[in-house]
Amino acid sequence: MLDAEKGDRDEGGKRSLAEVRHSIDLIPFFDDSQHTAILYEADCLALLAKIPSDTFDIIFADPPYFLSGGGITCHAGKMVSVNKGKWDEPKSAEENHRFNLNWLEQCQRLLKKNGTIWVSGTSHIIHSIGFAMQVLGFKILNDIIWYKTNAPPNLSCRYFTHSTETVLWAAKNKKSKHTFHYKDMKAESGGKQMRNVWEITASGKSEKRFGKHPTQKPVALLDRILRASSNPGDLVLDPFCGSGTTGVCAVLLKRQFVGMEKHSAYLQIASERLNEARQDVSERLF
Repeated sequence: MLDAEKGDRDEGGKRSLAEVRHSIDLIPFFDDSQHTAILYEADCLALLAKIPSDTFDIIFADPPYFLSGGGITCHAGKMVSVNKGKWDEPKSAEENHRFNLNWLEQCQRLLKKNGTIWVSGTSHIIHSIGFAMQVLGFKILNDIIWYKTNAPPNLSCRYFTHSTETVLWAAKNKKSKHTFHYKDMKAESGGKQMRNVWEITASGKSEKRFGKHPTQKPVALLDRILRASSNPGDLVLDPFCGSGTTGVCAVLLKRQFVGMEKHSAYLQIASERLNEARQDVSERLF
């Protein structure tokens, strides 16, 4: 535990971004003027190990799906390769699962006792994620089915069209008393209990005007996740932050955010999106 820990917490006893910056000891790729969001260019496993335990209120993770194995998909009506980069290239099932165990173990350590984690994935990886959560002692709360209303067609015509992703929501352990804004979600669902099938359109052009990420998540998805299971001022982590959707929603909802990403090109997109979100928040105040 850091000697400076007490001085780096806010009045409510929460850890602050200042403490995270101090523990990581790496110049951020991005640090906004209000110190509410920071981005780091690095492999998340190298950075997660440096942060003190029990730091984050909520984590959203969109890890590699290991899909880049030479197949094809449809984008904008055209046949394109599914390959997204070396970061998404599949290894053996054992190596892929070991990777998931390693980063999830670190995330579990970093969650506060009542913190929760959300992890998105397709069938290629989500079963490994779920099994790893069970092995590590997380308490799985829900499996959210994100139904993409604008999913691309299946060009091979040999399978059903892929139009969903699973998002697992889990508490740190069985003793956790997780945050859930039940009444807000019920009101949003027309006065009925919100179900675990969410119809949300995949990211459109307006969310990609600063550049594209191949697995970018829509703002509407992260907005609902953060509003459902966190509070203003909470500290949010995204260890695979890509183009920064989690950070954008965190800033707009007045949460603090730490994002990690290996590729500077995606971090540049995330930085521009975070600056725009900060500007939107500033304009609301006047």
